[in-house]
Amino acid sequence: MEITKYEGKFIKVTEQEIDNAIWERAYIQSGVQVFPLTKEGKVYLIEERRPHEVNPIRLKFVTGLMDKEGEDPLETANREMQEEIGFKANHLEILMHRQSSGTINQHFYQVIATDLTPLKIPNPDGEETIVSIKAYSIDEVIDFFESGKIKWGIDALAIYRIKEMITNGKLTY
Repeated sequence: MEITKYEGKFIKVTEQEIDNAIWERAYIQSGVQVFPLTKEGKVYLIEERRPHEVNPIRLKFVTGLMDKEGEDPLETANREMQEEIGFKANHLEILMHRQSSGTINQHFYQVIATDLTPLKIPNPDGEETIVSIKAYSIDEVIDFFESGKIKWGIDALAIYRIKEMITNGKLTY
């Protein structure tokens, strides 16, 4: 029987005895990472205050958590863009979906957003967390990974994949 040891706003931790061993599981709320592309093929990044992190100001992609179980990741992506950068996408496409299971459990979607139109809704995290919003070329974003301005992660794979799709004519913006 799986027993909940902690349940917060974004994470739940459980234990379960299986074959005389205690197994821990962390359930993290499902989330999205969005790559909003301008008509020129640039991607919007946010410079944001994160006082609880090692670097209290960082450059990041549009990200967010699904507000309710079973929420459509494309709906989440559009809401997060409207909250964080003030745009809605008329076209959204799931680039990648990662489902982790075992000790860490989460669904994480990476979404390409194109055909953007201005539409701002209030950010429940507060508008004061955002320092700036700017669109950068894909090559500039790759340079940010290479220089360490943005830490390497699955988002780097997404940017390289987006660049390849643009180069091969499989992605229009």
